[in-house]
Amino acid sequence: MKYRKFGMLDWEASALGFGLSRLPLTDGGESIAMVRRAIDHGVNYMDLGMPYDGARHQSLCGLLGRALQDGYRERVRVAMTIPALRIKKPSDFDRCLDEQLRWLAMDGIDFCLVGRLNRENWPDLEHMGLFSSIDNAMADGRIKRIGFSFHDHYQVLKKIIAAYEKWSLCQFQYSYMEVDHDPGIGGIKYAAEKGLAVVVRESLKSGRLTRQPPETVAQVWAGAGTGQTLAERGLRFVLNHAEVSTVVSDMTTIEQVLASAAVAGDTEPDSLSIPDELLVNRVRDAYRKLRPIPCPSCRPCMPCPVGIDVPRVFEIYNDAVMYGDVETARSVYRDEGHDAASCTECGVCAGRCAKRLPVPDLLKQVCEKLP
Repeated sequence: MKYRKFGMLDWEASALGFGLSRLPLTDGGESIAMVRRAIDHGVNYMDLGMPYDGARHQSLCGLLGRALQDGYRERVRVAMTIPALRIKKPSDFDRCLDEQLRWLAMDGIDFCLVGRLNRENWPDLEHMGLFSSIDNAMADGRIKRIGFSFHDHYQVLKKIIAAYEKWSLCQFQYSYMEVDHDPGIGGIKYAAEKGLAVVVRESLKSGRLTRQPPETVAQVWAGAGTGQTLAERGLRFVLNHAEVSTVVSDMTTIEQVLASAAVAGDTEPDSLSIPDELLVNRVRDAYRKLRPIPCPSCRPCMPCPVGIDVPRVFEIYNDAVMYGDVETARSVYRDEGHDAASCTECGVCAGRCAKRLPVPDLLKQVCEKLP
């Protein structure tokens, strides 16, 4: 396993992190063995992910707590996330933190992330005194280091980083499909320059980049003529960035653990060849030609009067079509709490749209595909 500097901390993270979000719960013994196998192969960063489903997340916390017995807890650092959408008042932060710590049977957590910060929720969180709640939790030892996950534009990222001096890490969704999107490689580089550890999730877009691609994309890959799997190509692309401290992969089988650990164990930063980078560029372009809604996520349509995150909804819909995977898109749509059907057709978004998209009509298309 390769290890990388984790921001300004005197600690190095394994290039591969273990994401627990999709860990099977049907057989606790097998899942515990999987976690321990990953640790035995050098993984030292564990990420519980977003607690969308409270009952499942509670079970995951309990399973991880059992897996980290017998000396395994001392070999890893654990990250939890408190979704921004669940913080309506300062006491909500403490309630969510204490709840997850209780499920984990831990007195404190190594890393706590405020989940999915963006331009809509950040001003309210900042004004309600979030920093005071974080400071108190760090002072009493419930949190060792604080960070946030982010899915918005570069300028918003800069404001959030500048607002609080105790940020230690920033988590992004990033793959070869997000090089210039929300906030793209520019955001990753900026966070790293500011001393934050960069944690990447969804390097394979919930497995969609590992499935049989559409014919036009498959033709591009076929011209490569190498023996690398699609999963290996996706993981190597993200690990190629020196700014990335660890890539969290949501693994469901021991075979995935071993394969991912092998890739992370022999991938150095800046090791992709120019032909490989050009190949990935052509693959990205081939996928993007399949997008049905040409939304650039510029967000002048926001905020929506009834709370619909229009750019994010269109992104989920585009992914369903591009990757031929409606089921995963529905799951993401549901887990993130979207409700395009609440559109009142007021027309505010369409009037602000830089591309003059018929937003209300397009939201109806989304409702048909992602009920």
